[in-house]
Amino acid sequence: MSLIRRSNVFDPFSLDLFDPFDGFPFGSGSSSGGSLVPRTSSDTAAFAGARIDWKETPEAHVFKADVPGLKKEEVKVEVEDGNVLQISGERSKEQEEKTDTWHRVERSSGKFLRRFRLPENAKAEQVKASMENGVLTVTVPKEEVKKPEVKSIQISG
Repeated sequence: MSLIRRSNVFDPFSLDLFDPFDGFPFGSGSSSGGSLVPRTSSDTAAFAGARIDWKETPEAHVFKADVPGLKKEEVKVEVEDGNVLQISGERSKEQEEKTDTWHRVERSSGKFLRRFRLPENAKAEQVKASMENGVLTVTVPKEEVKKPEVKSIQISG
C-alpha cells in the first residue's frame, strides 16, 4: 500500500487563483467587492473549493471530483479553448419553511468552478465523464507517444 501525500504544491496546470485572504471573515477585493462587510451565507461557501484528484495513467488523464448530493444534471463538464477542462456546478439551499426550526446547518451550498489546463498530449475532443455515488470521473485520453523513425544509413568506403 502506498500513501499519497496531498499538499498545496504549485500546480502549473491548474488555473485556480490564490486568494491570500480566503477564509477570513472580511473578504478580499476579488470576492467581496473590496468592502469591509463580512461575507454572507449567500456568497459561495465552502462548497466553492470542490476537491478534485488528477492522476495520469499511461492511457489517460483521470479527474475525480467529490460532488455528494448532486445529480449529473447539476454538474457541467466543458473544454474551453481546446485545452482547458472546466468542471462546475451548484448545490441549491434547502427550501426554508416558516414552521421549521433549524438547530444546525453544516452542509454547504453554492456554486463551484474548477479549471485545469490540459497538457499537449491530451485528446480534448474525446473527453468522457461519468458519475457514480457522488463521485464525478472525467477521463481525458492521451495521444500515443510517437516513436521517432530511425533510418539506418550504410557507410560506404
